[in-house]
Amino acid sequence: MSLKDKLEKEVRRIFSENWTTREGKQVPSPEDIALEKNDAVHFERATVLYADLSGSTALVDTREWWFSAEIYRAYLRCAADVIRSEGGTVTAYDGDRVMGVFIGGSQTTCAARCGLKINYAVTKIVNPELKKQYPNENYVVKQVVGIDTTETRVARTGVRGDNDLVWVGKAANYAAKLTDLSMSEKTFVTDRAFSRMHNDVKYGGDPERNMWTGYKWAQKDNMQIYGSTWWWSFS
Repeated sequence: MSLKDKLEKEVRRIFSENWTTREGKQVPSPEDIALEKNDAVHFERATVLYADLSGSTALVDTREWWFSAEIYRAYLRCAADVIRSEGGTVTAYDGDRVMGVFIGGSQTTCAARCGLKINYAVTKIVNPELKKQYPNENYVVKQVVGIDTTETRVARTGVRGDNDLVWVGKAANYAAKLTDLSMSEKTFVTDRAFSRMHNDVKYGGDPERNMWTGYKWAQKDNMQIYGSTWWWSFS
């Protein structure tokens, strides 16, 4: 069978086959979902977090490869460990960013606190250690975290021996798009995520005040979003 014939057959099957769907109780691994048929896991609600290193193209254009690699490794290591510490599951790495998924009753609160903790890790750990190691280097690590929560389904895509999960729903797409924002805030959440967050991740300081500023997201029909410059310290 030629490659063209094979692909026509596979695409025809994908478009014509009915889906089997089951409710998710935990974040699945690729092996939990069938690859050779239209199979999906459904979550009534899941919260997706994307942590994205800003300015990575300029980084690789202006610095040695090994310096860029160290920045990537330091940032993604911190982001991934913080995601896991807040009960999230790291589901994908995509170059200079990492995706985490949170489920359960306090998922948006955990994700929001995670975003603030990633900001702390970059501000208080990554950049100070970078300066210690390279005192004459003026590069500063910058990043953005985007968070959204919606009904979500998970399917498996790819070919045997080379496949992964795809998260289908607004949360994954909107969380990723929020990381494109270039503002002073480093953590962004949609209005639907903000409305589900507990007050302890909305208000802080002494005297206590709102840690989040509301904005109209011009790129998404002036959708209401919230951004924060705050961080959440940890030991």
